[in-house]
Parts: sequence; structure tokens; C-alpha cells
Amino acid sequence: MSRALALKIASEEGQRPPASDAPVSDLRFRALLGDCAWQQLPHQVRRRFEKCLATGDVVLYRGHVVSTDMSWLGRVLSWLTRPIGAPLPTMNGATGPAVVAVTEDRALGGQRWLRIYERPGRKPQMIQSTKRFRGETGLEEYVGAGISMQLVLSVENRALVFRSRRYLFEVGRLRFPIPALLSPGAMAIVHTQEGDGSFSFRLTLRHAVFGELLHQLALFRDV
Repeated sequence: MSRALALKIASEEGQRPPASDAPVSDLRFRALLGDCAWQQLPHQVRRRFEKCLATGDVVLYRGHVVSTDMSWLGRVLSWLTRPIGAPLPTMNGATGPAVVAVTEDRALGGQRWLRIYERPGRKPQMIQSTKRFRGETGLEEYVGAGISMQLVLSVENRALVFRSRRYLFEVGRLRFPIPALLSPGAMAIVHTQEGDGSFSFRLTLRHAVFGELLHQLALFRDV
């Protein structure tokens, strides 16, 4: 089966309402990885990423940010991205409670992820993005204001890994690659099942010239 056909079937299966009370799986992430890689993931991770969400359904994950480390350039980049929705942490050293809500976004053809981070003495930071099943890699993260990044999905040491491949700017139906020199760097998001039933979320942003700009670790549990 070709990659394009697999993604088409997975997309249709993920969006088809159940005909009975039997659970229906969302096969889109599985189709991107392939069955062999998918089976390397712990069953908790597989279950988490194959939930089929109907319109109005919300999946919640509750936890806390363990650490946030940003270089001086990472802090500058965070400040510069605030006009497009502040997709990066805004405080170096930030820790505290966090909640993630996932819903299906029919309009953008994917899943909307809302992350809420508590900040003592300040309003909580809210980060919204949509994982869209489209493009050269089959998956993109759209953060708003026409900015998105292509993602490559893989399994490494039984963890689900999202790695950025290219950043894009879009106006209407026109899409333009952002030159590497103007991009923030390579982003990696690692989702790992932990032994106590929780799962960790590691976000790393590394620039080819300036090194690591950002590293954040958070632990969550299914609600």
C-alpha cells in the first residue's frame, strides 16, 4: 500500500462516526509510522494517539512542568513570537501545573492542541496549535498567523518523536518555505511513557549555529 493511500484511508477512518457502540480507532498517526514502528510503542502511547474524537469531544491530560531552560537567544525568540500567539514558553525557569486539551479540528483537517501553563503571579500561558495531516511529510503543526512546520514522525527507544523538517508561511492557498537562516532551528518533541503510568513531554529547540535555545520537560497523566 502506498503512503498516500494509507494516509487517505487513515484520515477517512479517523473521521468516520461509529456505526455502533464499538470503539473506532483513529489510524492517522499509525499510517504515518507504519505497523512495524507503531507496534514498538507502549500500548498506552498507542491508545493515546489512536483515540477517535467526534465533534465536541475533548481529551484532557493534567500534569506539571518540571523544568524550562532557555538561552538568551531563546528568550529573545520567545518574545519575538508573541505576536503570532506565543507558541514558545515565555518564562525561563518556569515550572508549575499544566493542562492539555485535545479536540478534533474539522476545518483544518487535524487535531487542535490547547496547552495551558500556570505562571505564579501572572495569567496562565495558553498555546494553541493544530496537527494537520497534510503536506510532504503527511503531518504539519500549524501555530497560526500563517506559520506552520512540517513534522517527521518516528519511534526512538519506544518513544514517539516529532521532528521538524521545514517551516512554512502561507497566504491563502499559497505556501512558501521559510529559509533555514530565518527559521528558529530544529525542533524535537518526544512523548515517552514513564514507569509510574505518567508520560513525559520533552520539547527541544536547537539552532545550527547558536546551539540549544530551549529545553522543556513536563509530566502528564490521562484524565
